[in-house]
Amino acid sequence: MEELTSCKIAIENCQRTKTFSVAHLYKEEKAMEMHIHDCYELYYSISGGKQFLIDNRFYSIAPGDLFIINQYESHKLTQIDNQLHERIVLSIHPDYTKRLSTPETDLDSCFSDRYAGFQHKLSLNKEQQKRFLYYVNKITSTKGYAHDIVEQAAFMELLVMINTLSNANAAESQESEFKYNHQVDDILAFINQNIAQPITVEQLAENFFLSESYICRIFKQATGTTIGKYVTARRISIAKAALSEGAGVNAAFERSGFGDYSSFFKAFTKAVGVSPKKYANLSVS
Repeated sequence: MEELTSCKIAIENCQRTKTFSVAHLYKEEKAMEMHIHDCYELYYSISGGKQFLIDNRFYSIAPGDLFIINQYESHKLTQIDNQLHERIVLSIHPDYTKRLSTPETDLDSCFSDRYAGFQHKLSLNKEQQKRFLYYVNKITSTKGYAHDIVEQAAFMELLVMINTLSNANAAESQESEFKYNHQVDDILAFINQNIAQPITVEQLAENFFLSESYICRIFKQATGTTIGKYVTARRISIAKAALSEGAGVNAAFERSGFGDYSSFFKAFTKAVGVSPKKYANLSVS
């Protein structure tokens, strides 16, 4: 399998083939704004990058950290080391992990199980880092006869490793470490608790007894995005989840909290690439 150098191309390739793609990225490709996409994502940090915002959770980033993100979770790197930013990103079609699973082994579990206290981050030790890179190298370097079988086998072994580590992480019930700024953390919690209602900067400022300029500044400093962009991304994520679960377009619109259908339609189509109705049809097909 070709090792790509663009995350966007990897996502497009994943969606086209309905399998998976591997991208090895450096500082040359600018990190995306707050975004969601229809592929699962495995983000492995080699160097650079300091903080990850996934939905309403902050995570610090260190070399060897692996992040597990599903197709409903908005995410963005909020602090970047401009001199060095190397990572490996696997884009995975959700149907592919389900096809590879068996009645006894659910390879989709690490992406679909979101229990209370779930952590998107796995901090791999040196041996686990070597194993991860071994599987990635095997996937991207195999050529010739039976290369597709070898690639799939290595990918399945990689998923077994990640699911095993994720399950162990859940069993340990470790303290979550996603709080970065207490004020911003409270703001994020308020937004997510009231996402179906109108949310304005003025309302947030009044609720937290802060000035509008101050609340906008600390939110941008902590998350790397504006309050408006974050709210929009979360609402689109909620709408996608609702449509994938079989809800009608109007029901998804109402759950997402957009003020009017026109704004919902435009924002959803721009972010996802297809209209809400088409997305719903693709989800059930």
